[in-house]
Amino acid sequence: MTGDDAIVALDLPAAARVDRRVPKTLLAEHGAPTASDRRHINEGVEQIHWVATLKPTTIGVAAYRDETRDYLEIAVLRVALREDARAPRLIALLHRAIPYPVFAVTELAGRVHLSLAHKRWSQGEAGKTVLEGDPIAAEWPRRAEPHTPAFAEALALGRQPQASLLALYEAWIDVLVALEAARLTGRFKLLDTPERRAERRAALREHARLAAEAARLRAAAAKEKQMARHVDLNLELKTAEAACARARRQL
Repeated sequence: MTGDDAIVALDLPAAARVDRRVPKTLLAEHGAPTASDRRHINEGVEQIHWVATLKPTTIGVAAYRDETRDYLEIAVLRVALREDARAPRLIALLHRAIPYPVFAVTELAGRVHLSLAHKRWSQGEAGKTVLEGDPIAAEWPRRAEPHTPAFAEALALGRQPQASLLALYEAWIDVLVALEAARLTGRFKLLDTPERRAERRAALREHARLAAEAARLRAAAAKEKQMARHVDLNLELKTAEAACARARRQL
């Protein structure tokens, strides 16, 4: 599995292609707030490839502007990481460094992660952009996963809303969220209302929180030697598992 699968699935027009390497020093200069982050970039990033720039003149989709954000273009980047790289942190730094929204295809040890992150104007620094929440990321599905074909088909640029670059970018985020939901429900499905999509994102966050809590309780119960405390932990675990199941049903 390589980033080629993701790039092909996006089905980007030739007019949007850039196909240029980007020095990783630019990422270190613009996206690394600490010396530790600069070290992670220098040691963890193998190379950055600018695949395409999506803007009104290259894909025929209008820019979006309001008082919160300014989406003039979307960058499609392909990033190769070294085996011991801290992928989640580097993905966040990548999205932070580029001043406009990015569709990132990140490769690490035979795995491919796709990520997107909304950006807005900084309230503290004029002319600066900041991430609006954490990046939304999903690993490209293995070929054995039943929803792989539907997911790949749903990524195509031509299948996304064409009203604005914001609508297009938001739709791609929903495709990644649908994949994560499918891994819990067994069914890949795109939702048709903003309200329902927001509910699913909230349910995914809640499921992740509860699953982590259940794992913690399970580990604690396995180590507990006092019977009374062991019983209490198992009761807490059952409560967390039931709540987790309820969140899964909302997907």
